[in-house]
Amino acid sequence: MHKRFLMAGFFLLAASVARTNAPARAAPVSAASEEAMSASQTQRAVAAATAFLATFDARGRAAVQFPFVAEKHGMLARFRRSTPDGPSVPVTDAQAAAPAARGPGMGPPGGFIGERYGAAVWSNFPVSDVPRPGVRMGQLTGAQRAACMHLLEVLLSAKGYRKVLDIMGSDQALADSGTPFASGRAVYTIALFGTPSATAPWMVQFGGHHLGLNLVIDGAHGAMTPTLTGAQPAVYQADGKTVRVLAGENDKAFALLNALDATQRRQAILPYAVDDLVSGPGHDGETLVPEGIRGAALTPAQKDLLMDVIGEWAGIIDDAYAAPRLKEIRDDLDETWFAWSGPVTHPQGRNGSSYYRIQGPRLLIEFSPQGVGGDATMHVHTVYRDPTNSYGSRFTLR
Repeated sequence: MHKRFLMAGFFLLAASVARTNAPARAAPVSAASEEAMSASQTQRAVAAATAFLATFDARGRAAVQFPFVAEKHGMLARFRRSTPDGPSVPVTDAQAAAPAARGPGMGPPGGFIGERYGAAVWSNFPVSDVPRPGVRMGQLTGAQRAACMHLLEVLLSAKGYRKVLDIMGSDQALADSGTPFASGRAVYTIALFGTPSATAPWMVQFGGHHLGLNLVIDGAHGAMTPTLTGAQPAVYQADGKTVRVLAGENDKAFALLNALDATQRRQAILPYAVDDLVSGPGHDGETLVPEGIRGAALTPAQKDLLMDVIGEWAGIIDDAYAAPRLKEIRDDLDETWFAWSGPVTHPQGRNGSSYYRIQGPRLLIEFSPQGVGGDATMHVHTVYRDPTNSYGSRFTLR
């Protein structure tokens, strides 16, 4: 119990850290200036990652640092338990589909699904179902936890860092309520792939059940696709205040939907229900047929609203890396589609139970409330991808 209170105190301290953030709509800068800003940001990231690794001895470093192997896409990975109470282990497709793998407590048919990229693994299943490589926060010393959170703070924007803390707080609330699977801040896991460098590619993976950050840095380039964000419960109490996780993702999408006229709504709203992620972990490299309303059919004001929604994901990473990413997304906006499935209203102060998808030439976002848990407004999974730059491959494989 004493250790738990220490960890809670650390995260409350981390949550209070304030950062200076660039304005959301800063004046345009030249490509050369953007690259210089990104290169400077990479130097800061390298310093923070190097400082984190320096907190480990040789044995500890072997548990947290792995080789970085550049690949075009992540691969489907399956896991299951050999016994109801045993740990999840990787299995082949045939092993996962075997009748013996379908016993109570051993996992769903087909196994627990994750996505593997080299030695990295991420998933929307709990870490007890799909184990992630690296070291859990609960295994770190106070100095190591501080260095870990400082690294995340350097890699992310102020808004992105706050979002991560809110998601982790939600997961802790779930753990405190009692769950049969691993949850809470202590099981969030960090791993580094490659050697932090200002010129060569490397990657930081951090997450737990409702968070999977894949941050690839290659010189002046920083990419955070794919990434998973989510929440359960989506509303919780912390320090006497109500926290609503992913409120921006919900409220800004409803603002866009409400800005559509009747004809546009008929185009945007799908004639069938979508109740789960279509392109979640394990579906990298797959192609979806665009649906909904095309960006070219939106007014300039509606396009701004669409960019506001997109910024909730593209703006998680530090502003220096986010700026060129947001520019290329805006350049593609006429070919970007917005699709909706579910109710067109939501209770005040709560997220809705509606699914939506944003799909462009270099963008795929899904917001998917989950029926598991009995209240879809309190449990949501989201995924953010760039089909042309999975795990930074546009840079790492050039």
